[in-house]
Amino acid sequence: MAEDFNQGYITGQKIETGVLVRSFMSNVFLWMTFAMVVTSITAYLFASSAELLATLMDPVTHKMTGLGWIVFLGPFGFVLLMSFGFQRLSPGVLALLFITFAVLMGMSLSFILLAYTAVSVYKTFAVTAGMFGVMAVLGYSTKTDLSRFGAIMFMGLIGIVIAMLINFFLASPALDYLISVIGVVVFTGLTAYDVQKLKRIGSGAAGDNLDVNLRKLSILGALTLYLDFINLFLFLLRFLGNRK
Repeated sequence: MAEDFNQGYITGQKIETGVLVRSFMSNVFLWMTFAMVVTSITAYLFASSAELLATLMDPVTHKMTGLGWIVFLGPFGFVLLMSFGFQRLSPGVLALLFITFAVLMGMSLSFILLAYTAVSVYKTFAVTAGMFGVMAVLGYSTKTDLSRFGAIMFMGLIGIVIAMLINFFLASPALDYLISVIGVVVFTGLTAYDVQKLKRIGSGAAGDNLDVNLRKLSILGALTLYLDFINLFLFLLRFLGNRK
């Protein structure tokens, strides 16, 4: 690849940009995988323990507890904090926030394990992993610029959010089905776009604090791909999941 002959700098040593990109992307996927493991373990622990679930939702009134509301709203706040606090936060703090975010997501997704059969959840997870992997490889290897494609996917994402808000009041099964279809398409496409975007970030990185910046960028990149995977999984579960 032509970019492999370009030169980058990290901690004062000259290295090939191709090596820098591969190292950066490896860290991104390692952080994402670690977060997925944390989320999965947390979801399993809460789904299999009535005592832990009771800390999120009152078993008698079926109303969310204070912790339940934190779990419900917290992940959104963590995403905003990590994104807008990137310049001020250290790699260690970002890592701690990301791990905490993964735990909160696991607590939230524990209800999914209760609503659907274990077999259908595992099957959907496997399908999601396969689709995500294919699109990640495509995004990393393609020579085509996916920027315009990504813009279309982002507009689709905005459309999904608006449609979900509307359907919250309409409760239309037909609209819900359409949202699910579009959701699968959007997050499948965003996976390829985000991987290519992260590859470009890795290849274009420069500066005196490159090592620190790349560590922080790898965590934010992992967060981006984590969200792509989770949302793709949830939309696919609407089609492939069997409710108990």
